[in-house]
Amino acid sequence: MFLTVSKRLEFSASRRLFVRDWTDSENLTAFGPESIARYGTGRNYVVYFIFTGPVDATTGMLINISEIKERAGKIVQQRFDHKFLNEQNPAFADLPPTPENVAWQLYVDVAPLFSDVDAKLCACHLTESPDRSATFFFDGRCDGNYWLEFSAARRTMSPHLSEAENRKLFGTAAGPHGHHYRARLTFRTEKLDGKAPLFRHDSINAASSALRSELHHRYLNEIASLKDRPITTESLARYLFKRMNSSLPTLHRVRLHEREDFFAEAWEDENVFLGMRMSFNAAHGLHAASLSEIENAKLYGKCNNPLGHGHHYLTETTIGGDYDQRSGTLYDFVKLRDAIEKSLEPWQDRHLDLETDDFREIPSTGENIVRALWPKIDNRIGQRLTRLRLWETANNRFTLRRTS
Repeated sequence: MFLTVSKRLEFSASRRLFVRDWTDSENLTAFGPESIARYGTGRNYVVYFIFTGPVDATTGMLINISEIKERAGKIVQQRFDHKFLNEQNPAFADLPPTPENVAWQLYVDVAPLFSDVDAKLCACHLTESPDRSATFFFDGRCDGNYWLEFSAARRTMSPHLSEAENRKLFGTAAGPHGHHYRARLTFRTEKLDGKAPLFRHDSINAASSALRSELHHRYLNEIASLKDRPITTESLARYLFKRMNSSLPTLHRVRLHEREDFFAEAWEDENVFLGMRMSFNAAHGLHAASLSEIENAKLYGKCNNPLGHGHHYLTETTIGGDYDQRSGTLYDFVKLRDAIEKSLEPWQDRHLDLETDDFREIPSTGENIVRALWPKIDNRIGQRLTRLRLWETANNRFTLRRTS
C-alpha cells in the first residue's frame, strides 16, 4: 500500500502566459487570450502539498500537518501570494507561469525544507481555476488537467442486452434522464519543457468545441457514433478518451463525472476505474496512550481536547477490475454504494475512540482512519479497491493506494 498525506493551502496571484522571445501570434496560439494580458490577469490558487513515508506507530502520523502549513506556508506567502509572478518571482522571468510550471516551482522551493523528516514531498497539485490544474511529481513527471462540460440526456442501457436485462441491471436509470457532465482531460509528460505548454490552447479549444457540438444538449442514445455502444458512465468515459485522443495524442486519461459524487475514468492503457464519494459524521480526539499529557498536548494541539471534537468526513472510493464489454459496466452501482454505506455505518454519528473497536489502541488520525476503512470496503467488493481518499477537512486529505 502507498499512503500519502496532503495539506491544502491557498494564495492569490496575477500572471501573464507568454514567452518573451515568441511572436504575439505564437503566444496566442499556445496560450490563448491570456497571452495579451500585458499587466497580468488574476487567479485564486489552491495547492496541495503531498507527502509520503512511514506512519509512526505511536503518534499515528506520517507527518505533522501543522508543520506542512508552517514551513510550506512561508514559501507560498513570500514568493507567490499577491505577486505578479512574471515580474516578482524570479522563477518566471523567462518561463510562463502555467499551472504546470507553478506546481513545479512550488515543489522545487518546498521539498528542501523537509530534509530533516522521514516524510518526503512526492508531489504538488495546483488548481488555478475550475478548468485548469496540474500535478508535478518528485520524479519529474507532470500531469496537466483541462476540464470541459456538457449537458445531455440518456437512457442507461446496453444495446447488447435485452430490455429486461437492462431494467434488471440499471433499474430506473434505464429510463430517460439527464446529467450535467464534467470531464477532466489529463495530459502527461515525463519531463516538462518549461516554455512549451503541455497542450496548446488552439488544439484543446478546437477539440473541446467539437466534442461539445457533438454531445451538448443531445440525447446520447440517438447519436450515431454511440448507437452501438452501451450508454453507461464507464462506456462514455472510454468514448471520450478515444474521441479526444484522436486529435490530442498526448492525452493520458479521462475522468467523467455524471454528478459530483460519481465518476468513471478511462486510461490510455485501456484500464477503467469507477469512483464514488460518500460522507459520514463522527467525533474523535487525538491521544497517544504511551505519551504524557504534556507530550500529547504539544503534539496534537487543540485536537487533543479531552472532550473530543468532530468532523464531517468525506470519502472517495475508486475501484478497478475487468470492464464488461457487453453491459458497459465495471461494477454494479447499487452494490458499490451499499458496500461503502455498510462500511461507514458503524462510524456514523459515533465517537471513534470511545464507541468503536477500531481505535481503542491506536490514535484516530486521518492516516489510521483511512487504513482502517480500506479492508472494510475492499472485502465487500472482492478486493477491487485501488484508491481510497479521506478528507478530514477541506484542507487535510489522506490517500491510500494499492501498489500491486
